[in-house]
Amino acid sequence: MVGLSEAIKLAFASIGSAKLRSALTTLGIIIGVAAVIANISLGASFGQYFEEEIGASGTNFIVIFTQKNNVFGDSQFNVVENTNGVAAVSPINQQSATLRYQSAERTATVSGVLPDYGEVGNINMEHGQFLTSQDGNVAVIGSDVAYDKFDRNLSVKNFIKISIRNVDGGISTRTFRVKGIIQDPDASFVSPEVDPAGRVFIPLAVMQEMQHRDDIGGFFIKADSLEILDRVTDDVDENLARSVGVPSRDIDNEDAKPYEIFNQQDILDQINQLSSALTSILVAVALISLIVGSIGIMNIMLVTVTERTKEIGLMKALGYNYFDILTIFIVESVIISLFGGILGLLLGLVASMAVNNYLDIANIFPISLILLGFGISFVVGLVSGVYPANKAAKMDPVEALHYE
Repeated sequence: MVGLSEAIKLAFASIGSAKLRSALTTLGIIIGVAAVIANISLGASFGQYFEEEIGASGTNFIVIFTQKNNVFGDSQFNVVENTNGVAAVSPINQQSATLRYQSAERTATVSGVLPDYGEVGNINMEHGQFLTSQDGNVAVIGSDVAYDKFDRNLSVKNFIKISIRNVDGGISTRTFRVKGIIQDPDASFVSPEVDPAGRVFIPLAVMQEMQHRDDIGGFFIKADSLEILDRVTDDVDENLARSVGVPSRDIDNEDAKPYEIFNQQDILDQINQLSSALTSILVAVALISLIVGSIGIMNIMLVTVTERTKEIGLMKALGYNYFDILTIFIVESVIISLFGGILGLLLGLVASMAVNNYLDIANIFPISLILLGFGISFVVGLVSGVYPANKAAKMDPVEALHYE
């Protein structure tokens, strides 16, 4: 019986006798494996990038907001604050406003919050300080407002006028001293409800006075940990629904609630679904190259079988049996495919690294990718070699020896 080492030697001898043909045969495998590896690696890198982006604007956060007036008040704030697993919470009233600095007017989102928002929103200050419970007509502004909104940059201790439309239909205007500028979280894929870069933060009490309302528009909540985020979200949702009068039978009916609720994981899940769908499409396209490559290997093995017909007849005459011949040709097919798989794996990793470096995101190469690359190429070689090897193994030795 032919040993594996002997089959490998014979395979390398056959491949070496037709180097150019063998190299061209591996191109389909190289391209296919490279595309699969690169796409999966890029998908993993983007997954981590999205997590870091969203985490830049809050940690374990839950957002609740309503489009109606007089839904939330102090009692709902107490309900949320006392829910088990809530580490911090800030009520928030938010609406579009007109900012005036010197002679220029711009539009921005103004948010009335409590000091705890700094913790919940993962706020890092570039200059100055965030709001405290003693503050009055002071504002903390995002980096976009400070540096991009106006012709001249805003700085701490500058004064801006904020005008908002109150519930009576009039305009409320006040002058605010800039107390601090928030460091740019540099997060491109963050929901505008949690991105601080383009917003102005003022004390909640001042915001309510300007709006002529005592109710609360929503809550920004921080859970104790990411592991219990979904559980805390469900508990807050249930407690809040009961507090605003939603019947028990409608607790699970989102349409019956006068508010919307989502958390950090919900955003990640949506982004990951889009990323996974795109990765799947690209991998499916890459598999076409693998199919083409496998057909190429099968074709070259059939040619090899034809060229070596007399050799096969001689081997059978010398005592090589069906399984010996089958092993020799399958091993040759697998070696050709593995060679293409190794080159494809290296090419895929290099391509992924180049794209990641260009986009300035982390390089993520799971160890499973290496196993996947070898696994794909091995299976392709095995499947592609079975038919030609079986054809060779079934040859009649007498007819093979007389083949012209």
